[in-house]
Amino acid sequence: MTLIGLVAPRLGLTCRAQLDTKLPPGTPIIQLRLAGDKHKHYEGRVEVYYNGEWGTVCDDDFSIHAANVVCRELGYVEAVSWSPSSKYGKGEGRIWLDNVHCSGLERTLAQCESNGFGVSDCKHSEDVGVVCSQRRIAGFKFISTLTNNVESLNVQVEDVRIRAISSQRKRVPMTEGYLEVKDGGKWRQICDLEWTEMNSRVICGMYGFPGEKRYNTKVYKLLSKRRKKNYWGFGVNCTGNEASLHGCKLGHKVELRGNTTCEKGLPVVVNCVPGRAFAPSHAQGFSKAYRVEQPLVRLRGGANIGEGRVEVLKNGEWGTVCDDSWNLEAATVVCRELGFGSAKEALTGGKLGQGMGPVHMNEVKCSGFEKSLTECYFNRDALGCSHEEDAAVRCNVPAMGFQNRLRLSGGRNPFEGRVEVLAEKNGSLVWGTVCSDSWGTIEATVVCRQLGLGFANNAFQETWYWSGDVSADDVVMSGVRCSGTEMTLAQCLHHGKHLDCPRGGGRFAAGVSCSETAPDLVLNAQVVEHTTYLEDRPMYILQCANEEHCLSSSAAAATSSSYRRLLRFSSQIHNNGLTDFRPRAAHNSWIWHECHRHYHSMEVFTHYDLLSLNGTKVAEGHKASFCLEDTQCEEGIEKRYECANFGQQGITVGCWDTYRHDIDCQWIDVTDVVPGDYIFQVVINPNFEVAESDYTNNVMKCRCRYDGHRIWMYNCYIGERPEITGYNIIECDGHFDIFDYWPNALNR
Repeated sequence: MTLIGLVAPRLGLTCRAQLDTKLPPGTPIIQLRLAGDKHKHYEGRVEVYYNGEWGTVCDDDFSIHAANVVCRELGYVEAVSWSPSSKYGKGEGRIWLDNVHCSGLERTLAQCESNGFGVSDCKHSEDVGVVCSQRRIAGFKFISTLTNNVESLNVQVEDVRIRAISSQRKRVPMTEGYLEVKDGGKWRQICDLEWTEMNSRVICGMYGFPGEKRYNTKVYKLLSKRRKKNYWGFGVNCTGNEASLHGCKLGHKVELRGNTTCEKGLPVVVNCVPGRAFAPSHAQGFSKAYRVEQPLVRLRGGANIGEGRVEVLKNGEWGTVCDDSWNLEAATVVCRELGFGSAKEALTGGKLGQGMGPVHMNEVKCSGFEKSLTECYFNRDALGCSHEEDAAVRCNVPAMGFQNRLRLSGGRNPFEGRVEVLAEKNGSLVWGTVCSDSWGTIEATVVCRQLGLGFANNAFQETWYWSGDVSADDVVMSGVRCSGTEMTLAQCLHHGKHLDCPRGGGRFAAGVSCSETAPDLVLNAQVVEHTTYLEDRPMYILQCANEEHCLSSSAAAATSSSYRRLLRFSSQIHNNGLTDFRPRAAHNSWIWHECHRHYHSMEVFTHYDLLSLNGTKVAEGHKASFCLEDTQCEEGIEKRYECANFGQQGITVGCWDTYRHDIDCQWIDVTDVVPGDYIFQVVINPNFEVAESDYTNNVMKCRCRYDGHRIWMYNCYIGERPEITGYNIIECDGHFDIFDYWPNALNR
């Protein structure tokens, strides 16, 4: 039986390719599949079916040429990479092939030179894996010699789409329409006689939607009578937990009988429910920046919408999830919970940055149908996870077409250029520039996110060195102010029809450069809390500090014999991102301070403030700039930056810069502060001078009590303190516990 466009690359059976030319006589007949612990359907451990038994391939002498042969034999255009040492887990049974040598031109892996089938000195710890290109070979045909049961095979077609009817084609996002699969280069419908809600759930998840709903069948019945149908030859059988249609099994074979095919049914239609961030609204077409009220789960550190490190709330404190047993099922629960579709990747090893604080969950096991990650089973007794094992996700998100209304022009590469937007002018859409007045890193961050280019690396207020499109020199957007959570530049505050841009566009238009990775600075709150003290210091030894404006304004009138009362503390600033933190200014623009005899690489690096309980500032410590260097690093990481002798400044990933309490300006001048209760606040990189992957963890706050002689610092925390109103809270063993009262929290 010949099956068009079918393969089971994940867990089920695969099929042997039906080749255009016959294999040389004597070539062993084999079949391949990709199996094991993996996150995508086109990657996995290479397994070979030979002589009635499945086995693996040893990584000795394996190459990208052999990987190309494997991928083409499975119906993919080419291989992207290969992995030794059982990256996808250890296989079982025989190791069929060892010392495999391929030229890359072979039709099947059986044609490549090797020690011979079953001749190997390897262990399963050496099982090889491959990652194939997502692109399928058009019209690729397979023959199954393992089974006559079609339903044991996975769906694998060239492409899948939702095709909206004419009245809905302008809707953004497109949530409803005919489901069509591309097979043999042609788009075909699926008969709905066996179609289920679970199938629709999978399709909606693929397209970035968390759920599905019913549709108006009358409209489609009328349309079906008028249109010529071209059905695919199989049904589909999904459990509802698959990450994509490729993970579903085939349904029954459909008899293709021209116009009488699927006579008692209709072509499949799906109707998806968008998440709140993407729900259409009459006023704007889609919602403003997405903010969930009282979330228990959030994403941090991701470059694009729908991706990031997974963090959960426990006892009023945000923490991370360990990647032990982390898989697509758990990742999909997170994605759907946050209003996205199914997960396209479950990332491990802190690949989207490392978090701070506790690791709240380990060995998470989800069925995939939970409403929240907090409903999944996890091992609360499993300890020992570090932040190097922080789990992350990349979710499927709806196609909103945001990138079609913005472009970068004139740059040396696709990641940089003058920002040009598509705007309405005199009743037609035209390309134009953005006024660079007040243009900064936060606005650049939104541009890079909208284009899917990662994080902002720099924001430019002059772009004369980039020759953009001359026809787009006119300013079409001005007064742009972003909060950083927007999905598009149009969502930011900006002037309406009355533009105001004194310098105009052209050479003074806004520009950006983007980067796939970014640093992430986080202050160690515990160090601040443990090192705080008061010191009365004579004015005559504070002259350098006074020159750098590190004292309160009353110090200007103070005599050299008077004293200043200083709230001193140490700050330990970690770089938990994926790129080194470097000052934006080049060496030649650093400022030399003769009194302290060091260079200032950043004009403002931190703000230290003492606030009243209602948020009014009562004292401040202005840290004009820092000598940024690696004071200490995690094990195995070498220091790269040292300020001495006009050296390079920065903070390496995995390192931290410690400013001890006894260094000048590492304080707040509290001479004029009256006794009482206060909030102590530290803000790193307050002017967003350097782009980071996460600004929400740049703020640290502590409660502070001052009695006129002593000071107490307590309850220090990073970021915004979560509100716990509305959750079940009880006092247990002397503390309030919210974590144990997650909805339906069982077996923990």
